[in-house]
Amino acid sequence: MPEPSPCQFLVIGGGAAGFFAAIAAAEANPVAKVVILEKGREVLQKVRVSGGGRCNVTHACFDPRELAKNYPRGSKALLGPFHRFGPGDTVAWFEGRGVRLKTEADGRMFPVTDNSQTIVNCLLQSAHRAGVQVLTGENVLSIHPPVAEQKNWKVHTQSGKVFLTEKLLVATGSSPRIWQLLEKLGHRIVPPVPSLFTFNIRDARLAGLPGVSVPSATVKVFGEKLTATGPLLITHWGMSGPAILRLSAWGARILHLKNYDFDIEVNWLNTSPDEAIEDLSIAKTGFSKKMVASQCPFPTLPKRLWESLVKSASIPDDLRWADLSKEKLRKLALEIAAGKYRVNGKSTFKEEFVTAGGVDLDEVDFKNFESKIHPNLHLAGEVLDIDAITGGFNFQAAWTGGFLTVNDER
Repeated sequence: MPEPSPCQFLVIGGGAAGFFAAIAAAEANPVAKVVILEKGREVLQKVRVSGGGRCNVTHACFDPRELAKNYPRGSKALLGPFHRFGPGDTVAWFEGRGVRLKTEADGRMFPVTDNSQTIVNCLLQSAHRAGVQVLTGENVLSIHPPVAEQKNWKVHTQSGKVFLTEKLLVATGSSPRIWQLLEKLGHRIVPPVPSLFTFNIRDARLAGLPGVSVPSATVKVFGEKLTATGPLLITHWGMSGPAILRLSAWGARILHLKNYDFDIEVNWLNTSPDEAIEDLSIAKTGFSKKMVASQCPFPTLPKRLWESLVKSASIPDDLRWADLSKEKLRKLALEIAAGKYRVNGKSTFKEEFVTAGGVDLDEVDFKNFESKIHPNLHLAGEVLDIDAITGGFNFQAAWTGGFLTVNDER
């Protein structure tokens, strides 16, 4: 039996929250031994692949109340923490280490290099300089709380190593195996379901249109109070883009119960059917001698999508605007402002898989992300029942949780 390896702060999980916490702990107490255990061969994998390889570090939303609104689960719990460490602090943290961030039109923030490796390198170098010990290939098998007069947590790994630590952080993301270990420690695990996914839709109106997008559409789920607005992208398998991803995040549990089989209403222009009828009536007069299919009156509606919607409204290619009947005009307005589409299945959004579910938030003290059941057990990142819409918000929750695990300001 190997000798136990003692440390002051042990982190399970080599992701964003884990690294941020380990660096903060080592910098706050340079003589402390800080260790990260990562079961994989590489650390910071999600950081590396996020944002299409650019790493969406955070979001330029600097009002904590507005920021918290982007979390379908966790908004209330994160409000206090965001007052103490928010996007502005994240920007300052990275820029203080030589990494400048830029803000895009939609508020997402990336390194100016547009390369996620910049963020990975920054975290690795900061951890190295602070003396953090990073151990890969260490799969945690068991976690034991202190007993009797002991003050150390005991962690066993598959390699046969035993780690003793005064303070333990679990930041493993959506890991069913770790959730089981936390459940054995007395924590309630909210059953996980997917969040941030795209919709599988087989519909003739979308055939041949992959890559076509609109800058702002509104999508509603029939029979539910679920609505989202934003850019919408047509894909080979159906629909994606911020509008769909937001809807999937807010409706994660409802759509799971529906087995991802439901109807949506798509408003391609964020206009009412009556307003669409009015606009089409004006176009009928203004473009009277032109063909309906070839003359789209809406600048933000792509030509190929317009042609598809016109065809779906049973309007012939050679029909002039002047000859458009009231019935066909009304049908076209409904296609534009209230099109009905059947969703049958989902697809993971790139590599940025996000889960709704995890440790019950009522069991965590969000002043320092400490378990209310076990002192000196901390939980941060997606191991908690916290998730956000796309746009850098999930990373911000990770940075905040990791930092405050160490920087407790009570």
